[in-house]
Amino acid sequence: MSSSNTDFVLAVEGLTVSFDGFKAVNDLSFYVDKNEIRVIVGPNGAGKTTVLDLICGRTKSTEGSIKFRNRELTKMKEHQIVRAGVGRKFQTPSIYGDLSVFENLEISFPRGRSVFGALVFKRDAEVLNRVDEVADMIFLKDLLHTRADLLSHGQKQWLEIGMLLIQDPELLMLDEPVAGMSVAERRKTAELLRRITKDRSVIVIEHDMQFVAEIADKVTVLHQGKILAEGTAEDVKKDEKVIEVYLGH
Repeated sequence: MSSSNTDFVLAVEGLTVSFDGFKAVNDLSFYVDKNEIRVIVGPNGAGKTTVLDLICGRTKSTEGSIKFRNRELTKMKEHQIVRAGVGRKFQTPSIYGDLSVFENLEISFPRGRSVFGALVFKRDAEVLNRVDEVADMIFLKDLLHTRADLLSHGQKQWLEIGMLLIQDPELLMLDEPVAGMSVAERRKTAELLRRITKDRSVIVIEHDMQFVAEIADKVTVLHQGKILAEGTAEDVKKDEKVIEVYLGH
């Protein structure tokens, strides 16, 4: 099975990682479709962040396969995985506070190696257009020339998502994107995620079940490195094992 091609954007099969004999992720398999928002939930220590670390190559699996558009990621280095089209946002935003919103987006634009002579002008126009387009998408078009450290917490999170979007990944992974956001910012983030899945897939780790219900096409509940349940947010909320292990607390 592991050698066959699939139509999934991401196919994770039999994924296991042990840290000193403890299986943080234990024989995990799941599949993410094109233009899908998959949300991974579960109690602390369930292995959620480790799964993202494995997909983006930060952590190496002990066994199993991670295929992104039928390319095996487990053998690739982090920068190769990024270049293949996988973007990852961590919990703490890593934006350049002393630069403007525009500059943060501009330096994130992926530059080709052979850009010189007549190509430069064309490239610059392309960069400007792309920055504008992304800034509009992340609700920061009117703040392009504002220093990033003057943005609100939510706006900083959006800027970091924008810095990934400008690289045009086909799979975007977000770790608790609405933590610490106001209600209004959460609502706009839900809208932003729906906008960006028009042409890419997104994996989100999230605790806020109300937000999960708003955005998720499918929810995967992890517990002790394994899948406890999978389905729509509605299905998962009603699942007795999930209530017992996760939602009851």
